[in-house]
Amino acid sequence: MKKVSLLLLAVLVFTSCQKQKFGFIDNTKVINEVKVKKDLETKYEAKEAKINKRADSLGKAFQEEVKVAREMAAKIKSQQKLQQLSQTLQQKEQNLSRQIQGEKQELANAYRTEIDSVIVNVKKFVKDYGKSNGYNYIFGTSDNTASVMYAGDSDDLSDKIIEAFDVKK
Repeated sequence: MKKVSLLLLAVLVFTSCQKQKFGFIDNTKVINEVKVKKDLETKYEAKEAKINKRADSLGKAFQEEVKVAREMAAKIKSQQKLQQLSQTLQQKEQNLSRQIQGEKQELANAYRTEIDSVIVNVKKFVKDYGKSNGYNYIFGTSDNTASVMYAGDSDDLSDKIIEAFDVKK
């Protein structure tokens, strides 16, 4: 029994003396600087610009309708017809607003879905990178969640991860 205990103690001492390999990444920096994320931003900024341009165009057309309606209202004597015209314009304005808001919401949802996919892919890549490069631990940190309070610059793998991830993609 003493021999087994001594053997376990020796194994424990030996394994605890082995150098562990640690690294960390700045999550925010990595996600924001990988090429696929930058490409997504460009793609969605262009889509948002199209929606905004279309909204401006619809808004101008609606303003023209309002102008024509005001001219018509000056000629209408019936209070009921004036109310009906006013309600029609209000409803049209609400419909246009809902339509544009819906398109913007769809765009935001699609963007979030794609960004979530990028984050999942980066996490998987970091895990694979750690395994293939002999790391025991790779920590993630950011300004919001500072899980690494101090580490030497040589332990910061952010730039290496960005470069390797971009090459892979």
